[in-house]
Amino acid sequence: MAEPLTRVPDAKVALSTASVYPESTATAFEIAARLGYDGVEVMVWTDPVSQDIEALRRLSDYHEVPILAVHAPCLLITQRVWSTDPWVKLQRARAAAERLGASTVVVHPPFRWQRQYARDFVSGIWRMAGETDVRFAVENMYPWRYRDREMLAYAPDWDVTKDDYRHFTVDLSHTATARADAMAMIDRMGDRLGHVHLADGRGSAKDEHLVPGRGTQPCAELLEGLAGSGFDGHVVIEVNTRRAMSAAEREADLAEALAFARLHLASAGTAPRTAPAGRVSPVSGASSGSSAGPGADPSGARPS
Repeated sequence: MAEPLTRVPDAKVALSTASVYPESTATAFEIAARLGYDGVEVMVWTDPVSQDIEALRRLSDYHEVPILAVHAPCLLITQRVWSTDPWVKLQRARAAAERLGASTVVVHPPFRWQRQYARDFVSGIWRMAGETDVRFAVENMYPWRYRDREMLAYAPDWDVTKDDYRHFTVDLSHTATARADAMAMIDRMGDRLGHVHLADGRGSAKDEHLVPGRGTQPCAELLEGLAGSGFDGHVVIEVNTRRAMSAAEREADLAEALAFARLHLASAGTAPRTAPAGRVSPVSGASSGSSAGPGADPSGARPS
């Protein structure tokens, strides 16, 4: 019997609510439903709805769009959202994920000035990960740059692969800003890569979050590798649409990003590749592509 040319991808493609900024969290659910996304990732930030579990549950039920992940309030402008204590923020993010049926909490490494939090961060994340079925997926960040000066803003490090975490989130806009080799970072994450923020970048010192395919990052190679690996996490479209001139233009960008993800997740063959025992990259064997390119939170209000 002839094998089908493509396989249905295992990974679900979700829309980050940050992708519709400056529109609301509620708008993100509407767009995700209309465009056919598999779910949403809720960025918890200054929009009161993003902080309200019951409001989020009602939006999810009304639009029939599941909440797949919760992004903890780690940004500069969310320092007072859900407490000023960063551990309380993570506890509330975990509780929200459990109540909403989300499988993942995305968390950034601490800012360097959060000294006690940074000192205990690695062991604390392991402790919290052992208390729940929710994944705490720590996201790669980047150095902050101004002209020819570089500031290391995150601790223990912006390159989260230098520390031992159970799960990682890779963000391809952040690899561009960091001028890091994205595929090499993904290889270091290995089978601990549990979550993807899909976006692009093309060398700006600012965190661009372009629609995938519009920059220099290996977005296609990453997705094709995931499709052949049995990756069981989520691919989240986290792009910047704040310069869209109309709602139609914003939706066109988000439809293009969804189509890009689905196209490259539909890999050739019918079965995942087998791999030797031990820790193996979920994209092992994928082409490294271009990783050149040289940060963005909604204080400058871009997704992160």
